[in-house]
Amino acid sequence: MEAKREKRITTKVGRVVAKNSSKTVKVLVERLERHPLYKKTIRRKRIFMVHDEQEKCKIGDLVRIVESKPISKLKRWRVVEILGLASREIDTENEGELI
Repeated sequence: MEAKREKRITTKVGRVVAKNSSKTVKVLVERLERHPLYKKTIRRKRIFMVHDEQEKCKIGDLVRIVESKPISKLKRWRVVEILGLASREIDTENEGELI
């Protein structure tokens, strides 16, 4: 019998940096890497186009993304969950009044 292999699911954690069109966000993923010769730790960055079905993500949110089948020309990732919300300013009712 032929054993069925399970596909390894690729997930990444990143921060939402842009929300330009509907159901699409840009997520910045950073990773640390050692230089092979000089052994210095280097921060590598990459921006992914990610599908956000519920449109709940806002700029600055920390999200977990998972690789999926191609959704469009540039989108191959989906938002799985929002790990942390961005710090947003709280609007006050007395903002315009002078005391």
